[in-house]
Amino acid sequence: MNQFSNVDLSNLLLNLYGNSDEAIFFFNREGKVITMNRAAEEILDTDVYEQMMAGSTGAICKTCKGYTSTDELQTCQSCYMSNPDENISSFQVYFDTKGRGIIPYSASIQTIDEQFGIRVFMLRDLTQQFKTQEELNQKMMMQRVIKAQEDERKRISRELHDSVAQEMLSSLVDLRVLKYMNVDEEVLKKVQQTEGSLMRLLDDIRHLSVELRPATLDDLGLEAAFRTHFKWIEKNYGLIIHFHPELEAKRYGGEIETVVYRICQEAVFNALKYADVDELVVRLHVADGFLHLLVADEGKGFDLQDSDPQGTGLGIYSMKERAELVHGRLHITSEIGKGTMIQLEVPVLEGGNGE
Repeated sequence: MNQFSNVDLSNLLLNLYGNSDEAIFFFNREGKVITMNRAAEEILDTDVYEQMMAGSTGAICKTCKGYTSTDELQTCQSCYMSNPDENISSFQVYFDTKGRGIIPYSASIQTIDEQFGIRVFMLRDLTQQFKTQEELNQKMMMQRVIKAQEDERKRISRELHDSVAQEMLSSLVDLRVLKYMNVDEEVLKKVQQTEGSLMRLLDDIRHLSVELRPATLDDLGLEAAFRTHFKWIEKNYGLIIHFHPELEAKRYGGEIETVVYRICQEAVFNALKYADVDELVVRLHVADGFLHLLVADEGKGFDLQDSDPQGTGLGIYSMKERAELVHGRLHITSEIGKGTMIQLEVPVLEGGNGE
């Protein structure tokens, strides 16, 4: 037996009707509004509300901007109000609301009294759900874009390394053979100049290949990729990088490793370009289920309130977006004249795989 009396149930239903955040309308068979709750009144402009209260059968059309059918996003064709005997348990509809503009709603319309043809029309605001879905779609789109970028970087990098660089090496070997042939001094000098140019070009191609996508990142992981990158930075720019890797596992999943590498790469290059320092610290370690990256310098620093601080490539905003793709958090602290610290935290599975 139901534990509530009819009186208790009536009170509960009245409380639901009066306090619900869902807009609730009651219509008769002719399409006139019999009554509506507070939430329904709040979404209606004054003139629409007055027309409904005056018994206008078309008042709902003044605020409704159509429902979603299988053919159109917003349509009035075969309107949900046109057939008083039809019940629709769930559909999407758009209302031009007071002070908020056009809002999407999840709606239902049901007959509750067949004898008098009374129907209840209920609306649930979908704004937050749409916002959540849009954010999810944007995140998924960014993941696909970044993955496509990295895949293309990898393809071009390997093409440069396996094809272009190898062809240049072959040309260098052929050129060096000329030095041992019976050629005059002028030709030999030109051969040596050409050999030097090809060597420099080969170094540039190798560097470009590594910058596009270091093979060590895919083959050996973060620590090896960082060591190779930092060694190149020190050799070519003289910036001393104190690298402290304290990793519990060798690999942490391709997406995580790519994000950590790219953010560190950007942080180091920004320090190199703008911090005016001769050395910086990079620390990589795991603690409490998170992979932590720290890049710190004691250089010029910058104003965190500046909406457009110096920097190229990823930039602070995009660095944060990359971090969010792997559910990470990016913290930046900086003060003019006192240096900059960039900290990244990325959750990883126990044992380190992160896949």
